[in-house]
Amino acid sequence: MNQPGTPPMDPLFAFRFEVYFQEAPLPKGVGGTLNPPLAGAFSECTGLEATMEPKVIKAGGLNLGAIQRAGPVTFATVVLKRGISRDGRLFKWFERVASGDYGHRCTVSIQLKALPEPPGTEQTVVLAWRLERALPIKFKAADFNARATDVGIEELHLAHEGLFLETLNTKGG
Repeated sequence: MNQPGTPPMDPLFAFRFEVYFQEAPLPKGVGGTLNPPLAGAFSECTGLEATMEPKVIKAGGLNLGAIQRAGPVTFATVVLKRGISRDGRLFKWFERVASGDYGHRCTVSIQLKALPEPPGTEQTVVLAWRLERALPIKFKAADFNARATDVGIEELHLAHEGLFLETLNTKGG
């Protein structure tokens, strides 16, 4: 519910998003840059989740229930899906980490964009989620089927060490 005097907040459409990668090796990482650098247009992004495990304290004489305190936070695996491309950059990052460069991480920004108003103008970023120290933990190539007519989809699964809300552009709401 909106506060009196504030304009209504329209829901956001989840199909207008972009994903950006910025190299962020750990301090003792092997070093070097990804060649070529990561880039990607993705058709699906899932797993933007953070879960806090509550700490339960049972106090003597408190019969209405246990006391709940904040506990450790865990993050879900983020899964990025896109149509298969010829460059193989996502697999090259996975292969590099799997070959021993365990410290090579990326900061990943997933930016949600508003519908352009008026149509034809530039889209504005209204929300951006940032994954800190993302690490590729699974790569899945497209399934091949000679009878299918679908676009081949590849997946990259990312573990990360932090989920942050980076940007909020309310633009009238």
